[in-house]
Amino acid sequence: MPIGGSGDQTGNARRRWVIGSAWPYIYAVPHLGNLIGSVLSADVFARYLRLRGDDVVFVSGSDEHGTPIEVEALQLGVKPRELTDRMHEIVKRLFELWEISFDNYTRTESPVHREFVKEFFMKLYNNGYVFTKEDEVPYCPKDRIYLPDRFIIGTCPYCGYDKARGDQCENCGRLLEPRLLINPRCAICGSKPIWVKTRHWYLDLTKLEDRVRKYVEENTALPENAKQMSLGMLKEGLRPRAITRDNKWGIEAPFPGANDKTIYVWFEAVLGYVSATIEYFRNKGNEDEWRKYWFNPDTRVVFFVGKDNIPFHVILLPAMLIASGDPYVMPYTTASTEYLLFEGKKFSKSQRIGIWIDEALALMPVDYWRFILIYQRPEGRDTSFAWHQALEVINSILNDVIGNFIHRVLTFISTRFNGEVPNGSLRDIDIKYRDEALNHFKSSEEHYERIELRDALMEIVEIARVGNRYLNERQPWELIKSNRDEAGAVMLNALHMVKALSIGLWPVMPKPMEDLWAMAGFGKLTWKDAYEPPKPGTRIGEVKPLFRKISYDEFKAMMRKLNEIRDAKDKGRYPWEQVFLPNQ
Repeated sequence: MPIGGSGDQTGNARRRWVIGSAWPYIYAVPHLGNLIGSVLSADVFARYLRLRGDDVVFVSGSDEHGTPIEVEALQLGVKPRELTDRMHEIVKRLFELWEISFDNYTRTESPVHREFVKEFFMKLYNNGYVFTKEDEVPYCPKDRIYLPDRFIIGTCPYCGYDKARGDQCENCGRLLEPRLLINPRCAICGSKPIWVKTRHWYLDLTKLEDRVRKYVEENTALPENAKQMSLGMLKEGLRPRAITRDNKWGIEAPFPGANDKTIYVWFEAVLGYVSATIEYFRNKGNEDEWRKYWFNPDTRVVFFVGKDNIPFHVILLPAMLIASGDPYVMPYTTASTEYLLFEGKKFSKSQRIGIWIDEALALMPVDYWRFILIYQRPEGRDTSFAWHQALEVINSILNDVIGNFIHRVLTFISTRFNGEVPNGSLRDIDIKYRDEALNHFKSSEEHYERIELRDALMEIVEIARVGNRYLNERQPWELIKSNRDEAGAVMLNALHMVKALSIGLWPVMPKPMEDLWAMAGFGKLTWKDAYEPPKPGTRIGEVKPLFRKISYDEFKAMMRKLNEIRDAKDKGRYPWEQVFLPNQ
């Protein structure tokens, strides 16, 4: 089902959206798989919506609480806040360099977030969805710390994966509890944990199960992987989950008697989409405006996550929004990708398998990366980044198909029509090719609406293929010798295809398309402008190639540079010393 309808050529219906990308856990720089699974995909969709003229608030932030950060800081001899302060600024800067168009990229240490989380959980407590019980929790006698769920590793009771974490099995995606693991061990030292009694506050998901099931079953916009995983969990039944933890680094639990507890990082991080919206409008001096986005049933709330985050966004967050008693709009969909692998393997920093988003900036222009990652987005199944395929996409698709078509059109108008867009009457053959190109544009729009970003890009590429075929058949370089007016009509029509192509590509690679708009004299464009031909008489600026091929020798040089960067990063002791930033 298209989200909010497939739109129309006029684009008159202005819709309201909250777009949220999964909050990166901030002790390390994200890799390409993290980026395409959430942040980049969300950015492309948000840009598409803005190009349509929709009302969009795009938010995310750094997830900086929990024991993993606490342990990392302890091992480094620094305070957790120093670690997250430094890494937040680095990751924020990297997203800017990747041209991610956040309206608000914040953090879970934000005072607005901390305040909102405490108030929110007191509403759940007062509404009768929180209860306390004594529980036995894992404790490592060697490290002398309580072990959070993810710091216990063992064998998954469902699929047999022997490195499942205590909160979730990354192999089958099931939510777990440490007690369910077979042969549990401490993830820090490998010791067998002991179980000690402590009191915790629980969210009673059993009271919310029917309403969550109704939300999932009736949501026709959920992708198949999100729907099936969530229905599988609901079929087994939802059990209460502990909201509180015994670690010190986090948001203090607001419940009476919970003075030494903090909120479990997953319970508070997903509330960040709301608190980031509040903060955005507070900073604009219009805080109450946030309710128009979260309490209005006309708003579409969309999350972009990797498939391992599905349970927290499709089950846990909707349950909490329901339990609050406030009129929150339910998330419209959770756009969940499968995994991006690297040359068939999982990303591994220690084994130097994969590319991290700081390193990528040193190897190729960011526009190339954005194009490649959307072109290979793992929408229906796990996909694998491979260098030979990436270079093929750049050289054959981006340069030979797209760049070549654009350059052919602009240079011909520049040299043969004195840089002025010509006029002319279209013949039937011209109209046939134009309609074929615009049908691909319309099909791309329908894919964008369903958040099938890879397929949307594929359709846009087809416009350039149609355009190249059109020029080859009409041969304006021959036509102009005998019929300048007819050749002018052909070039006006070809430029119309360039215009549609550029609009469809802008969400994926905005900077080159804006350069093209300036070069071609288009000015600032919107989505609906694709259906309008360029204005005859417009002056074409200086024509320059937008893209270029990458040779094998350049590729080898890139790999040498990558190794040099990693050798330098390995010398750094602290995470912020193990980051490559241009001109640092």
